Amino acid sequence: MARMKTEVHATDEHLLTLLGARLARLRLARNMTQQQLAEQAGLGLRTVQRLELGAAATQLSGFVRVCRVLGLVERFDALVPESAASPMAQLESQGRKRQRASSRQPAPGEPKKWTWGEPA
Repeated sequence: MARMKTEVHATDEHLLTLLGARLARLRLARNMTQQQLAEQAGLGLRTVQRLELGAAATQLSGFVRVCRVLGLVERFDALVPESAASPMAQLESQGRKRQRASSRQPAPGEPKKWTWGEPA
């Protein structure tokens, strides 16, 4: 089986076509018809066909359902890995979960900008 080499400059259509071909090969390796896969995933036959063709108009939820039936969900960590905090960030947070992104912090010696509600 040819390995998919993810290239930064590959078009979305090309990547979807490669992913669809992989799904088709995995389905065939499990000796399943497109109809069987569609029924087990709770999708229409046409949706499975479009996923395997790499059609861009398919929904991500359909892709997840097909991956679940084919036993690929546990591999999603490889697709979108959890971000690892730096050792310093881990020490600073000490058990606190990050709730939101923060704005740019002023450089040392840079004056702090005044905001409403603060004394002048």
